[in-house]
Amino acid sequence: MYWILVVEDDIDIQELLENHLLGAGYGVVLASDGVEAISLFSQREYDLILLDIMLPKIDGYGVCELIRKQSQIPIVMLTALDSEADQIKGLDLQIDDYITKPFSLPILKRKIAAILRRTAGHKETEKSLYYKNITLDLEGYKAFVEDKDIDLTAKEFEVLREFLLNQGRVFTRQNLLNTLWNYDFFGDECIIDTHIKNIRKKVGIDLIETIRGVGYRIAKENK
Repeated sequence: MYWILVVEDDIDIQELLENHLLGAGYGVVLASDGVEAISLFSQREYDLILLDIMLPKIDGYGVCELIRKQSQIPIVMLTALDSEADQIKGLDLQIDDYITKPFSLPILKRKIAAILRRTAGHKETEKSLYYKNITLDLEGYKAFVEDKDIDLTAKEFEVLREFLLNQGRVFTRQNLLNTLWNYDFFGDECIIDTHIKNIRKKVGIDLIETIRGVGYRIAKENK
């Protein structure tokens, strides 16, 4: 799954983008100001950023400049500023596209897909994840402990994969529901506890730590 960080302070546009991107199969994380955007960017890996310019705290140009100091992640500016000077300023910051509001959702989604196709080479090389004596085969949806095949369900595999991709991050139950059930699950959050209990039992290693009153995490592996 590709992950997109949407940085937009207009709640209505946030919701519109979120709904359409989720419907297109993307993972979505929302930020409402520049400071939150920088914080969220440091917490996990993303494949693309949709970035408004007129933001509270730090504007989109400042966010872009800070991110470009550490990453070449694709950035699409999505803004009401339509002057040539604004577009040149964004392009000078090495953004990948500049789209003015109001915008067409079908065209936006196609532009995102085109950018991701061009930049997906690194994704295609990530065939497996490794953590201590655990291996996840990302293509075959298989898990191994010391080369022994572990019979995880598809959802258990996805839960474990999310922890391994975000070592050190604390996930609440709602975080995991939002990420892996795509906001369409309306049952008891205890389903997360059940999946984690099953993973611990099947893997035979208590690698997922309970953070009392908050949620769960897997510790960063010392390398």
